[in-house]
Amino acid sequence: MKIYVRHMVSQRCKMVVMQELKNVGLSYITVELGVVNLSMNMTQQQKKLFKFALHRTGLELIEDKKDIIIEQIKTTVIESIHYSDNKLKVTFSTYLSNKLNLSYTYLSNIFTESEGVTLSHFIILHKIEYVKELIQYNELTFSEIAYKLNYSSIAHLSNQFKKITGITLSFYKTHHPKREINIENL
Repeated sequence: MKIYVRHMVSQRCKMVVMQELKNVGLSYITVELGVVNLSMNMTQQQKKLFKFALHRTGLELIEDKKDIIIEQIKTTVIESIHYSDNKLKVTFSTYLSNKLNLSYTYLSNIFTESEGVTLSHFIILHKIEYVKELIQYNELTFSEIAYKLNYSSIAHLSNQFKKITGITLSFYKTHHPKREINIENL
């Protein structure tokens, strides 16, 4: 049985969900960003307890079909941009449509209706946030960042970055402190 959890977008959230499942007496097969595969069906009492436990932690059990699709869209966008090292071989719209087995037009329409922002803008915002992160780590050139995030060129990346942030890539790089990876905080 699959269940969906809103706002489960970090490793810490994943650990919280795993603990709350254990507390309620539910065993799971996998816990991924936004999705839990249970090894059995949930009773109404377990569902009620789990919903309450999630609510206390700022998470939410999603039951509405459209809300589940919205969460799947968000999770897919976040995973593919922030956590995947695989370069997409197709357009993002095709990738999303194939992954969720629904037309991109349908996905885009319900996303915009629900979130008040277009799906393509949501994708761009996440790409730009990841670009900022990559710039701060100072391990990749602008060209490598553009390639990694499927931009057709550095110019395309630069134009989109400036349109969203109001500043150039170079200005951002020189005026924002570099991040150091501290293994003690991992």
